[in-house]
Amino acid sequence: MHTKMETRVIREITPLSENDFMYVADRHKKEFDYPIHIHDVLELNFVANAAGARRVVGDSSETIDNLDLVLITSPDLEHVWEQHECKSEDIHEVTVQFRINFDMTTSVLRFKCYKSILHMLVRAKHGLAFPCEAIQLVYHRLVKLSTIEDGFIAVQEFFYILYELSKFDNARELATSSFAKIGIESESKRILKVKNYIDEHYKEELGLEQLAGLVGMTPTAFSRYFKQRTSKNISEYIVDIRLGHAARLLIDTADSVSEICWRTGFNTLSNFNRLFRKRKGCSPTEFREKYQKTKVII
Repeated sequence: MHTKMETRVIREITPLSENDFMYVADRHKKEFDYPIHIHDVLELNFVANAAGARRVVGDSSETIDNLDLVLITSPDLEHVWEQHECKSEDIHEVTVQFRINFDMTTSVLRFKCYKSILHMLVRAKHGLAFPCEAIQLVYHRLVKLSTIEDGFIAVQEFFYILYELSKFDNARELATSSFAKIGIESESKRILKVKNYIDEHYKEELGLEQLAGLVGMTPTAFSRYFKQRTSKNISEYIVDIRLGHAARLLIDTADSVSEICWRTGFNTLSNFNRLFRKRKGCSPTEFREKYQKTKVII
């Protein structure tokens, strides 16, 4: 039996009304002081001149360089930018919060011309960090967005920015699916069957032959097929799923690290600690402490 911890993540009330499409905030500041939060609207957040700041999105925690651009489309994915080691006296931040209807019977996204944008928005449920070349491509358009007075022109310009960003397949998903509680979408039937099985049985011992047998493939063929479809080998994927659940338990419960280790399918505590540090950049205990420091009760 695990002990539930008090939920401390702020649900931000955005300035968007039901009739508004987007809100743009362009600001210069000396520090990051907003706490970890979630919100019902989608968000594209650009940060410049803030090298050394720490960006937390779900169970991803990274120190950023001078340019950072992240798209978040899940209403339950907590995120925050923290001061950390940033010494800048002039941090430039542009935040675009917007609404898009994902109902494919009525949404504008159902049309073929928006296919790449839709794919990007779905991936961004994990939080999506864009490479430097993508940021440089849209930088000038982003910083001019708040100066456009005509609402129609501003929306068209923003869709152009989204379209340009959607061309970058090397944008990185940040939070793991199991941490962010994101369902598996748009997968082949074979991959979907295996992923669903792993999500239900991640606490158990899982072998390549066993998983390949689920879809009637040899281990070698299945291993190659899974890597081609997911860009990860099967062992990496299983570890990511287990670590996502472990990170969630570290935040949501008061269970000990060793209890969480066994509950998420790891064989030894030393292996759990090693893999957690390798993937998250800190120990499980440090991860828990860091989250508690960034959260506030509201």
